[in-house]
Amino acid sequence: MIYSALDIFVLHGCAPWTFRHHPDHKTLKRADQAPVIDYPKPDGVLSFDRNSSVFISNTNHEENQVAHLTLKDDSVPIDINLALYDAPEQRYCPAGVYEILRDDNGGNPRLQINAQNCVHCKTCDIKDPTQNIVWTVPEGGGGPNYPNM
Repeated sequence: MIYSALDIFVLHGCAPWTFRHHPDHKTLKRADQAPVIDYPKPDGVLSFDRNSSVFISNTNHEENQVAHLTLKDDSVPIDINLALYDAPEQRYCPAGVYEILRDDNGGNPRLQINAQNCVHCKTCDIKDPTQNIVWTVPEGGGGPNYPNM
């Protein structure tokens, strides 16, 4: 707040400097450089699992519409994101749209996109380290419908 007051009232929006910043997708650390975070399980009272939270958003998509979440290159999520970043799309998406599935032996990973859960926050388009995910506006006004807003 102090900086904002200085910028507005003293410098009149013409500060002779700028803060350094980078696109969010360029600031993600590789998995081997970051500690593993052990999150507590949802308790169902104060914290809830992702699917329960998506349900509360009343998200609705038409069944036969064109996919609004696409990949530029289908090999990138496994070859790069999983190998280097431990598949960050599983963690940064608040709706759990992206998940890595494996066969019965625990091998052969593949990315599954559950677009019907998307709450249209566009985090995947901003945060993906390889900028491989393309988010487009869904057809027909689908998406979250928060009641009483």
